[in-house]
Amino acid sequence: MTIMIPIRHEQHRADTKRIDRYVFRHAPGIYMEVIDMPKTKNDIAEYRSYYLPSDFPVLLLSGEHWKISNVPSKHLHFHNCLEIGVCHSESGYMEFNGKERLFFKEGDITCIPRNIPHTTYSSPGTQSRWSYLFLNTQELFKNMAPQIRGFDLSLSAYKEYRHILSRDEYPYIYDLTAMIIREIGEQHPQYQASAMGLLLSLCIQLDRIQSKGGLETTLTSRPPENAMVLSPVLDYIEDHYAEQFDMNYLADICCLSPTHFRRLFHSIIGTSPLDFLNNTRITKACNLLRSTEHSILDISEMVGFRSVSSFNRHFMEAMQTTPRDYRNETLLAKASQEKMAIMDYTGWMYPEK
Repeated sequence: MTIMIPIRHEQHRADTKRIDRYVFRHAPGIYMEVIDMPKTKNDIAEYRSYYLPSDFPVLLLSGEHWKISNVPSKHLHFHNCLEIGVCHSESGYMEFNGKERLFFKEGDITCIPRNIPHTTYSSPGTQSRWSYLFLNTQELFKNMAPQIRGFDLSLSAYKEYRHILSRDEYPYIYDLTAMIIREIGEQHPQYQASAMGLLLSLCIQLDRIQSKGGLETTLTSRPPENAMVLSPVLDYIEDHYAEQFDMNYLADICCLSPTHFRRLFHSIIGTSPLDFLNNTRITKACNLLRSTEHSILDISEMVGFRSVSSFNRHFMEAMQTTPRDYRNETLLAKASQEKMAIMDYTGWMYPEK
């Protein structure tokens, strides 16, 4: 399910008309947000934070309606997890940072790490059909051997990165991905165990390919500051949200002064680094409240808050309810077979028109 970083409505800075198209309220106090980027060819970038259940952190988006327009989007987007896509028909382009463009065709597999701004559009006069897998590899394989749970297929882990893999050159990648989509889509008994094994094989193969570098479908240059300079920081927060660290350390990761870093972070993400960190912690806490029986005190410590009072205060600010009430509401929703999540399948769960 798709969520955006939990924020209060009054924090939106854009005009109401534009926000109305992208902001959806599905739980008390929670919204999706279009985030303004500094001026580039694509002057708006969307940060899409996908909710991935802790027991099986994988999301499949597929179906006949998943057809991508041939009109280039006015904005790039980036997300909080690995995206693996399959082009089922037609062709088109994948664009990065408003500058670099890669061609894709039917049968191609795309591999987009977290926090990489990009957009996809079809060739003129066509609509390409897709299936997408979103996954958190570190969470998915965390109970396996260290050498397996350590890789995350992030951009920074490789010298070069192949974002598009053709079926002709890598038929086994296509076959593995197709099998995973079928397993998750059909949901036969033990499908998660089967899909996890296939996903492990797929990720190992992708790791081998990325370790070798690539050819024409490789991006080797690093984008300008206003596109992805914050990518290492977003990665760090996602991996270390439960730890205590100074915001100046995040500036050091970007090789920026603290003042410049805070200004740039706010201009791109739309909030301060500390607020973003706390919102990330609240998002993780929601997952734990929904899927575990840990006490609220334990959860507050697990996601990085130094006191339960601080946790309760930030949770109330973001969710407009208490952690206890949130847990009770989700339990009631499960009992009545309702979909209860931070966000329902709307908005970002469908391709742009």
